Amino acid sequence: MSENKVVYTCFSTDVIHKGHLNIVNKAKELGKVIIGVMSDEAAVKYDRFPTISFEERLNMIKNIDGVSEAVPQETVSYKDNLLKYKPDYVVHGDEWKYNYMAPIRQEVIDVISQWGGRLVEVPYTRDDEVRKIDRQTMEKLSMSEFRRGRLRKLLKLRPVVKAIEVHSGLTGLIAEKTVVENNGEVDQFDAMWISSLCDSTAKGKPDIELVDMSSRIRTIEDVLDVTTKPIIFDGDTGGKTEHFVYNVRTLERIGVSAVIIEDKVGLKKNSLFGTEVEQTQDTIENFCNKIKAGKNALLTDDFMIIARIESLILEKGMEDALERAKAFVGAGADGIMIHSRRKEPDEIFEFVDKFREFDKETPIVVVPTSFNTVTEEEFAKHGVNIVIYANQLTRTAFPAMKNAAELILKNHRAKEADDICMPFKDIITLIDSI
Repeated sequence: MSENKVVYTCFSTDVIHKGHLNIVNKAKELGKVIIGVMSDEAAVKYDRFPTISFEERLNMIKNIDGVSEAVPQETVSYKDNLLKYKPDYVVHGDEWKYNYMAPIRQEVIDVISQWGGRLVEVPYTRDDEVRKIDRQTMEKLSMSEFRRGRLRKLLKLRPVVKAIEVHSGLTGLIAEKTVVENNGEVDQFDAMWISSLCDSTAKGKPDIELVDMSSRIRTIEDVLDVTTKPIIFDGDTGGKTEHFVYNVRTLERIGVSAVIIEDKVGLKKNSLFGTEVEQTQDTIENFCNKIKAGKNALLTDDFMIIARIESLILEKGMEDALERAKAFVGAGADGIMIHSRRKEPDEIFEFVDKFREFDKETPIVVVPTSFNTVTEEEFAKHGVNIVIYANQLTRTAFPAMKNAAELILKNHRAKEADDICMPFKDIITLIDSI
Protein backbone atom coordinates (compact mmCIF):
# COMPACT_ATOMS: atom_id res chain seq x y z
CA MET A 1 0.00 0.00 0.00
CA SER A 2 1.15 3.49 -0.86
CA GLU A 3 0.04 6.06 1.73
CA ASN A 4 0.44 8.78 -0.86
CA LYS A 5 -2.23 7.26 -3.08
CA VAL A 6 -5.93 8.08 -2.58
CA VAL A 7 -8.54 5.41 -3.25
CA TYR A 8 -12.26 6.16 -3.55
CA THR A 9 -15.31 3.93 -3.53
CA CYS A 10 -18.97 4.46 -2.64
CA PHE A 11 -21.60 2.43 -0.75
CA SER A 12 -25.35 2.88 -0.39
CA THR A 13 -25.83 -0.20 1.76
CA ASP A 14 -27.44 -0.57 5.20
CA VAL A 15 -25.55 -3.82 5.94
CA ILE A 16 -21.87 -4.60 5.35
CA HIS A 17 -21.28 -8.07 3.91
CA LYS A 18 -18.31 -9.89 2.37
CA GLY A 19 -18.85 -8.25 -1.03
CA HIS A 20 -18.29 -4.82 0.49
CA LEU A 21 -15.33 -6.07 2.48
CA ASN A 22 -13.75 -7.50 -0.69
CA ILE A 23 -13.90 -4.01 -2.21
CA VAL A 24 -12.49 -2.39 0.95
CA ASN A 25 -9.67 -4.94 1.13
CA LYS A 26 -8.73 -4.29 -2.49
CA ALA A 27 -8.84 -0.54 -1.86
CA LYS A 28 -6.57 -0.92 1.18
CA GLU A 29 -3.94 -2.57 -0.97
CA LEU A 30 -3.84 0.51 -3.19
CA GLY A 31 -3.71 3.39 -0.73
CA LYS A 32 -5.65 5.59 1.68
CA VAL A 33 -9.32 4.59 1.52
CA ILE A 34 -12.09 7.19 1.27
CA ILE A 35 -15.63 5.82 1.06
CA GLY A 36 -18.54 7.90 -0.15
CA VAL A 37 -21.84 7.20 1.61
CA MET A 38 -24.85 7.95 -0.57
CA SER A 39 -27.27 10.44 0.95
CA ASP A 40 -30.88 9.40 1.48
CA GLU A 41 -31.85 11.47 -1.56
CA ALA A 42 -29.34 9.67 -3.78
CA ALA A 43 -30.07 6.23 -2.29
CA VAL A 44 -33.80 6.33 -3.12
CA LYS A 45 -32.97 7.15 -6.74
CA TYR A 46 -30.21 4.57 -7.06
CA ASP A 47 -31.31 1.56 -5.07
CA ARG A 48 -33.69 1.02 -2.19
CA PHE A 49 -35.12 3.12 0.59
CA PRO A 50 -32.62 3.14 3.49
CA THR A 51 -33.64 1.14 6.56
CA ILE A 52 -31.32 3.12 8.84
CA SER A 53 -30.48 6.81 8.98
CA PHE A 54 -27.70 8.45 6.98
CA GLU A 55 -25.77 9.14 10.20
CA GLU A 56 -25.94 5.46 11.14
CA ARG A 57 -24.74 4.44 7.68
CA LEU A 58 -21.88 6.96 7.86
CA ASN A 59 -20.75 5.67 11.25
CA MET A 60 -21.02 2.06 10.08
CA ILE A 61 -18.68 2.80 7.16
CA LYS A 62 -16.25 4.79 9.36
CA ASN A 63 -15.88 1.78 11.65
CA ILE A 64 -14.73 -0.61 8.91
CA ASP A 65 -11.11 -1.57 9.50
CA GLY A 66 -8.80 0.25 7.11
CA VAL A 67 -11.19 3.04 6.12
CA SER A 68 -9.48 6.41 6.49
CA GLU A 69 -12.49 8.59 5.87
CA ALA A 70 -16.25 8.28 5.21
CA VAL A 71 -17.81 11.22 3.39
CA PRO A 72 -21.28 12.08 2.06
CA GLN A 73 -21.98 11.49 -1.65
CA GLU A 74 -24.99 13.63 -2.47
CA THR A 75 -25.70 12.23 -5.95
CA VAL A 76 -25.66 8.91 -7.77
CA SER A 77 -22.99 10.44 -9.98
CA TYR A 78 -19.49 10.21 -8.51
CA LYS A 79 -18.31 13.33 -10.34
CA ASP A 80 -18.48 15.94 -7.56
CA ASN A 81 -16.59 13.80 -5.04
CA LEU A 82 -14.05 12.69 -7.62
CA LEU A 83 -13.25 16.30 -8.47
CA LYS A 84 -13.02 17.12 -4.76
CA TYR A 85 -10.75 14.25 -3.67
CA LYS A 86 -8.98 13.51 -7.01
CA PRO A 87 -8.39 9.81 -6.18
CA ASP A 88 -5.62 7.86 -7.87
CA TYR A 89 -7.93 4.84 -7.92
CA VAL A 90 -11.65 4.18 -7.86
CA VAL A 91 -12.59 0.67 -6.75
CA HIS A 92 -15.98 -0.83 -7.59
CA GLY A 93 -17.65 -4.19 -8.16
CA ASP A 94 -17.70 -5.23 -11.82
CA GLU A 95 -21.49 -5.66 -12.04
CA TRP A 96 -22.00 -2.06 -13.10
CA LYS A 97 -20.52 -2.85 -16.51
CA TYR A 98 -23.75 -4.57 -17.46
CA ASN A 99 -26.63 -2.62 -15.93
CA TYR A 100 -28.12 0.87 -15.81
CA MET A 101 -24.97 2.09 -14.03
CA ALA A 102 -22.79 1.59 -17.13
CA PRO A 103 -22.99 5.32 -18.10
CA ILE A 104 -22.06 6.30 -14.51
CA ARG A 105 -19.09 3.93 -14.76
CA GLN A 106 -17.99 5.61 -18.01
CA GLU A 107 -18.32 9.03 -16.37
CA VAL A 108 -15.99 7.85 -13.57
CA ILE A 109 -13.42 6.67 -16.14
CA ASP A 110 -13.63 9.96 -18.04
CA VAL A 111 -13.31 12.14 -14.92
CA ILE A 112 -10.36 10.37 -13.24
CA SER A 113 -8.50 10.09 -16.54
CA GLN A 114 -8.00 13.87 -16.33
CA TRP A 115 -5.29 13.32 -13.69
CA GLY A 116 -4.25 9.79 -14.64
CA GLY A 117 -6.56 8.00 -12.20
CA ARG A 118 -7.52 4.38 -12.76
CA LEU A 119 -10.66 2.30 -12.24
CA VAL A 120 -10.10 -1.04 -10.49
CA GLU A 121 -13.00 -3.50 -10.61
CA VAL A 122 -13.54 -6.38 -8.19
CA PRO A 123 -15.56 -9.46 -9.21
CA TYR A 124 -19.12 -9.12 -7.93
CA THR A 125 -19.80 -11.28 -4.87
CA ARG A 126 -23.00 -13.31 -5.09
CA ASP A 127 -23.09 -16.33 -2.79
CA ASP A 128 -25.61 -17.83 -0.35
CA GLU A 129 -24.54 -15.54 2.50
CA VAL A 130 -24.96 -12.38 0.41
CA ARG A 131 -28.29 -13.60 -1.00
CA LYS A 132 -29.53 -14.22 2.52
CA ILE A 133 -28.58 -10.70 3.61
CA ASP A 134 -30.33 -9.25 0.54
CA ARG A 135 -33.47 -11.26 1.34
CA GLN A 136 -33.39 -10.09 4.96
CA THR A 137 -33.10 -6.47 3.82
CA MET A 138 -36.01 -6.91 1.41
CA GLU A 139 -38.11 -8.53 4.13
CA LYS A 140 -37.44 -5.62 6.46
CA LEU A 141 -38.31 -3.08 3.76
CA SER A 142 -41.57 -4.89 2.98
CA MET A 143 -42.78 -5.06 6.59
CA SER A 144 -45.83 -2.91 7.18
CA GLU A 145 -44.35 -0.85 10.02
CA PHE A 146 -41.40 0.16 7.81
CA ARG A 147 -43.28 0.60 4.52
CA ARG A 148 -46.32 2.52 5.77
CA GLY A 149 -44.49 5.76 6.64
CA ARG A 150 -42.27 5.74 3.59
CA LEU A 151 -44.47 8.04 1.48
CA ARG A 152 -44.28 10.82 4.07
CA LYS A 153 -40.49 10.44 4.15
CA LEU A 154 -40.26 10.50 0.35
CA LEU A 155 -42.19 13.78 0.26
CA LYS A 156 -39.30 15.31 2.22
CA LEU A 157 -36.60 13.71 0.04
CA ARG A 158 -37.93 14.08 -3.51
CA PRO A 159 -38.97 17.23 -5.41
CA VAL A 160 -41.76 15.14 -6.94
CA VAL A 161 -42.80 11.67 -5.84
CA LYS A 162 -43.52 9.55 -8.93
CA ALA A 163 -46.11 6.78 -8.62
CA ILE A 164 -47.13 4.33 -11.33
CA GLU A 165 -50.23 2.16 -11.53
CA VAL A 166 -49.92 -1.50 -10.62
CA HIS A 167 -52.64 -4.15 -10.55
CA SER A 168 -50.80 -7.42 -9.87
CA GLY A 169 -47.64 -8.84 -8.39
CA LEU A 170 -45.94 -8.75 -11.80
CA THR A 171 -46.78 -5.10 -12.47
CA GLY A 172 -45.63 -4.38 -8.92
CA LEU A 173 -42.26 -5.91 -9.79
CA ILE A 174 -42.06 -3.71 -12.89
CA ALA A 175 -42.64 -0.64 -10.70
CA GLU A 176 -40.16 -1.94 -8.13
CA LYS A 177 -37.29 -2.87 -10.43
CA THR A 178 -37.43 -0.51 -13.41
CA VAL A 179 -34.39 1.78 -13.15
CA VAL A 180 -33.03 3.99 -15.94
CA GLU A 181 -30.04 6.22 -16.53
CA ASN A 182 -30.57 9.54 -18.24
CA ASN A 183 -27.90 12.21 -18.74
CA GLY A 184 -25.81 11.04 -15.83
CA GLU A 185 -28.75 10.64 -13.47
CA VAL A 186 -30.32 7.37 -12.30
CA ASP A 187 -34.06 7.33 -11.68
CA GLN A 188 -36.88 4.99 -10.73
CA PHE A 189 -40.48 5.14 -9.52
CA ASP A 190 -40.95 6.12 -5.89
CA ALA A 191 -44.36 4.62 -5.20
CA MET A 192 -47.19 2.50 -6.59
CA TRP A 193 -50.81 3.42 -7.29
CA ILE A 194 -53.47 0.73 -6.99
CA SER A 195 -56.22 2.11 -9.17
CA SER A 196 -59.86 1.15 -8.86
CA LEU A 197 -60.21 1.46 -12.64
CA CYS A 198 -57.22 -0.77 -13.45
CA ASP A 199 -57.96 -3.26 -10.68
CA SER A 200 -61.51 -3.62 -12.00
CA THR A 201 -60.32 -3.83 -15.60
CA ALA A 202 -57.80 -6.57 -14.76
CA LYS A 203 -60.69 -8.57 -13.31
CA GLY A 204 -62.90 -7.89 -16.36
CA LYS A 205 -65.37 -5.84 -14.30
CA PRO A 206 -66.81 -2.33 -14.85
CA ASP A 207 -65.38 0.52 -12.80
CA ILE A 208 -68.47 1.08 -10.64
CA GLU A 209 -67.14 -0.17 -7.28
CA LEU A 210 -68.39 -3.63 -8.27
CA VAL A 211 -65.11 -5.21 -7.14
CA ASP A 212 -65.52 -5.41 -3.38
CA MET A 213 -62.94 -4.38 -0.82
CA SER A 214 -61.98 -7.97 0.02
CA SER A 215 -61.00 -8.57 -3.59
CA ARG A 216 -59.10 -5.30 -3.76
CA ILE A 217 -57.22 -6.18 -0.56
CA ARG A 218 -56.09 -9.40 -2.27
CA THR A 219 -54.60 -7.30 -5.07
CA ILE A 220 -52.79 -5.17 -2.49
CA GLU A 221 -51.45 -8.26 -0.76
CA ASP A 222 -50.17 -9.68 -4.08
CA VAL A 223 -48.22 -6.44 -4.55
CA LEU A 224 -47.07 -6.22 -0.93
CA ASP A 225 -45.67 -9.76 -1.12
CA VAL A 226 -43.09 -8.94 -3.80
CA THR A 227 -42.31 -5.21 -3.44
CA THR A 228 -41.00 -2.67 -0.94
CA LYS A 229 -42.21 0.67 -2.31
CA PRO A 230 -45.07 2.60 -0.70
CA ILE A 231 -48.61 2.06 -1.97
CA ILE A 232 -51.19 4.78 -2.62
CA PHE A 233 -54.66 3.22 -2.76
CA ASP A 234 -57.55 4.48 -4.88
CA GLY A 235 -60.47 4.40 -2.45
CA ASP A 236 -63.10 5.76 -4.89
CA THR A 237 -65.65 7.69 -2.79
CA GLY A 238 -64.70 5.89 0.39
CA GLY A 239 -68.25 4.51 0.56
CA LYS A 240 -70.30 4.92 3.72
CA THR A 241 -68.42 6.61 6.52
CA GLU A 242 -68.78 3.54 8.75
CA HIS A 243 -67.26 1.36 6.01
CA PHE A 244 -64.53 3.89 5.31
CA VAL A 245 -63.41 3.86 8.95
CA TYR A 246 -63.08 0.07 8.89
CA ASN A 247 -61.21 0.10 5.55
CA VAL A 248 -58.81 2.78 6.75
CA ARG A 249 -57.88 0.61 9.73
CA THR A 250 -57.31 -2.37 7.43
CA LEU A 251 -55.17 -0.41 4.97
CA GLU A 252 -53.10 1.09 7.76
CA ARG A 253 -52.54 -2.30 9.39
CA ILE A 254 -51.33 -4.07 6.23
CA GLY A 255 -48.83 -1.32 5.35
CA VAL A 256 -50.51 0.88 2.74
CA SER A 257 -49.20 4.47 2.91
CA ALA A 258 -52.19 6.49 1.71
CA VAL A 259 -55.76 6.34 0.48
CA ILE A 260 -57.26 8.87 -1.93
CA ILE A 261 -61.02 9.38 -1.79
CA GLU A 262 -63.08 11.57 -4.11
CA ASP A 263 -65.80 13.98 -3.03
CA LYS A 264 -68.68 12.26 -4.85
CA VAL A 265 -71.62 10.17 -3.71
CA GLY A 266 -73.83 7.49 -5.23
CA LEU A 267 -72.93 4.81 -7.75
CA LYS A 268 -69.36 5.40 -8.89
CA LYS A 269 -68.98 6.83 -12.41
CA ASN A 270 -65.47 7.20 -13.76
CA SER A 271 -64.29 10.81 -13.82
CA LEU A 272 -63.12 10.41 -17.42
CA PHE A 273 -66.77 10.85 -18.42
CA GLY A 274 -67.05 14.22 -16.66
CA THR A 275 -70.50 15.75 -17.19
CA GLU A 276 -71.37 13.24 -19.93
CA VAL A 277 -72.89 11.03 -17.24
CA GLU A 278 -74.75 12.11 -14.13
CA GLN A 279 -72.35 12.43 -11.20
CA THR A 280 -73.18 13.89 -7.80
CA GLN A 281 -70.63 15.76 -5.74
CA ASP A 282 -70.80 15.31 -1.98
CA THR A 283 -71.47 18.30 0.24
CA ILE A 284 -68.46 19.89 1.87
CA GLU A 285 -69.86 19.12 5.31
CA ASN A 286 -70.46 15.42 4.64
CA PHE A 287 -67.08 14.87 3.04
CA CYS A 288 -65.31 16.70 5.87
CA ASN A 289 -67.06 14.43 8.34
CA LYS A 290 -65.84 11.38 6.41
CA ILE A 291 -62.26 12.70 6.49
CA LYS A 292 -62.49 13.37 10.24
CA ALA A 293 -63.90 9.91 10.93
CA GLY A 294 -61.09 8.29 8.96
CA LYS A 295 -58.41 10.33 10.73
CA ASN A 296 -59.87 9.51 14.14
CA ALA A 297 -59.69 5.80 13.32
CA LEU A 298 -55.95 5.81 12.65
CA LEU A 299 -53.51 4.38 15.17
CA THR A 300 -50.33 5.90 13.68
CA ASP A 301 -49.23 9.19 12.17
CA ASP A 302 -47.84 7.39 9.11
CA PHE A 303 -51.00 6.79 7.09
CA MET A 304 -52.29 9.58 4.84
CA ILE A 305 -55.87 10.38 3.84
CA ILE A 306 -55.86 12.45 0.66
CA ALA A 307 -58.96 14.27 -0.56
CA ARG A 308 -59.66 14.24 -4.29
CA ILE A 309 -61.62 17.25 -5.54
CA GLU A 310 -63.90 16.76 -8.56
CA SER A 311 -65.05 20.36 -9.00
CA LEU A 312 -63.05 20.97 -12.20
CA ILE A 313 -64.13 17.65 -13.72
CA LEU A 314 -67.79 18.48 -12.99
CA GLU A 315 -67.36 22.09 -14.19
CA LYS A 316 -68.25 23.59 -10.82
CA GLY A 317 -65.51 26.20 -11.13
CA MET A 318 -62.22 27.17 -9.56
CA GLU A 319 -63.68 28.91 -6.50
CA ASP A 320 -65.65 25.80 -5.56
CA ALA A 321 -62.49 23.67 -5.88
CA LEU A 322 -60.49 26.06 -3.67
CA GLU A 323 -63.25 26.33 -1.08
CA ARG A 324 -63.37 22.55 -0.84
CA ALA A 325 -59.58 22.31 -0.60
CA LYS A 326 -59.50 24.71 2.37
CA ALA A 327 -62.31 22.85 4.11
CA PHE A 328 -60.85 19.38 3.51
CA VAL A 329 -57.42 20.39 4.83
CA GLY A 330 -59.16 21.94 7.83
CA ALA A 331 -60.92 18.61 8.42
CA GLY A 332 -57.57 16.84 8.57
CA ALA A 333 -56.83 15.76 4.98
CA ASP A 334 -53.12 14.99 4.57
CA GLY A 335 -53.11 15.99 0.91
CA ILE A 336 -55.24 17.31 -1.93
CA MET A 337 -55.62 15.68 -5.32
CA ILE A 338 -56.91 17.97 -8.06
CA HIS A 339 -58.20 16.43 -11.27
CA SER A 340 -58.92 17.73 -14.76
CA ARG A 341 -59.97 16.28 -18.13
CA ARG A 342 -58.48 19.12 -20.16
CA LYS A 343 -55.50 18.44 -22.41
CA GLU A 344 -53.87 21.68 -21.32
CA PRO A 345 -52.67 22.09 -17.72
CA ASP A 346 -53.87 25.69 -17.33
CA GLU A 347 -56.63 25.07 -14.79
CA ILE A 348 -54.49 22.63 -12.82
CA PHE A 349 -51.71 25.21 -12.58
CA GLU A 350 -54.23 27.92 -11.67
CA PHE A 351 -55.60 25.79 -8.85
CA VAL A 352 -52.15 24.87 -7.52
CA ASP A 353 -50.87 28.45 -7.69
CA LYS A 354 -53.93 29.81 -5.86
CA PHE A 355 -53.86 27.01 -3.29
CA ARG A 356 -50.20 27.70 -2.57
CA GLU A 357 -51.05 31.34 -1.79
CA PHE A 358 -52.73 30.21 1.44
CA ASP A 359 -51.21 26.76 2.02
CA LYS A 360 -47.50 26.17 1.41
CA GLU A 361 -47.24 22.75 3.06
CA THR A 362 -50.11 20.38 2.25
CA PRO A 363 -49.04 17.93 -0.48
CA ILE A 364 -50.79 18.28 -3.85
CA VAL A 365 -51.37 15.27 -6.10
CA VAL A 366 -52.03 15.34 -9.86
CA VAL A 367 -52.85 12.62 -12.39
CA PRO A 368 -51.64 13.90 -15.80
CA THR A 369 -53.51 11.40 -17.98
CA SER A 370 -55.00 14.03 -20.27
CA PHE A 371 -52.50 16.90 -19.74
CA ASN A 372 -49.63 14.49 -20.37
CA THR A 373 -47.13 16.89 -21.97
CA VAL A 374 -46.23 18.47 -18.64
CA THR A 375 -42.94 17.32 -17.11
CA GLU A 376 -42.41 16.54 -13.44
CA GLU A 377 -40.05 19.51 -13.24
CA GLU A 378 -42.83 21.85 -14.40
CA PHE A 379 -45.21 20.40 -11.82
CA ALA A 380 -42.60 20.87 -9.09
CA LYS A 381 -42.15 24.55 -9.99
CA HIS A 382 -45.85 25.12 -9.34
CA GLY A 383 -45.77 23.25 -6.02
CA VAL A 384 -47.07 19.80 -7.00
CA ASN A 385 -45.66 17.03 -4.78
CA ILE A 386 -46.99 13.73 -6.17
CA VAL A 387 -47.49 12.76 -9.81
CA ILE A 388 -49.46 9.56 -10.45
CA TYR A 389 -49.19 7.76 -13.79
CA ALA A 390 -52.55 6.18 -13.23
CA ASN A 391 -53.21 3.64 -15.99
CA GLN A 392 -50.28 3.41 -18.41
CA LEU A 393 -49.28 -0.19 -17.64
CA THR A 394 -52.84 -1.42 -18.23
CA ARG A 395 -53.26 0.64 -21.40
CA THR A 396 -49.99 -0.57 -22.93
CA ALA A 397 -50.54 -4.23 -21.99
CA PHE A 398 -54.01 -4.46 -23.55
CA PRO A 399 -53.09 -3.59 -27.18
CA ALA A 400 -50.00 -5.81 -27.00
CA MET A 401 -52.02 -8.82 -25.81
CA LYS A 402 -54.80 -8.15 -28.31
CA ASN A 403 -52.25 -7.92 -31.16
CA ALA A 404 -50.68 -11.25 -30.16
CA ALA A 405 -54.08 -12.95 -30.04
CA GLU A 406 -55.01 -11.62 -33.50
CA LEU A 407 -51.68 -12.74 -35.03
CA ILE A 408 -52.19 -16.28 -33.74
CA LEU A 409 -55.75 -16.40 -35.08
CA LYS A 410 -54.78 -15.03 -38.50
CA ASN A 411 -51.81 -17.36 -39.00
CA HIS A 412 -53.04 -20.47 -37.16
CA ARG A 413 -49.68 -20.64 -35.36
CA ALA A 414 -47.62 -18.65 -32.86
CA LYS A 415 -44.50 -17.86 -34.92
CA GLU A 416 -45.69 -14.46 -36.15
CA ALA A 417 -46.34 -13.37 -32.56
CA ASP A 418 -42.79 -14.16 -31.47
CA ASP A 419 -41.44 -10.81 -32.70
CA ILE A 420 -43.60 -8.95 -30.19
CA CYS A 421 -43.08 -11.41 -27.33
CA MET A 422 -40.45 -11.01 -24.65
CA PRO A 423 -38.63 -14.27 -23.89
CA PHE A 424 -40.12 -15.75 -20.75
CA LYS A 425 -36.69 -16.09 -19.15
CA ASP A 426 -36.41 -12.29 -19.29
CA ILE A 427 -39.73 -11.95 -17.50
CA ILE A 428 -38.93 -14.40 -14.71
CA THR A 429 -35.68 -12.59 -13.96
CA LEU A 430 -37.92 -10.02 -12.27
CA ILE A 431 -39.02 -12.68 -9.81
CA ASP A 432 -36.67 -13.32 -6.91
CA SER A 433 -36.00 -16.97 -6.14
CA ILE A 434 -35.77 -18.06 -2.53
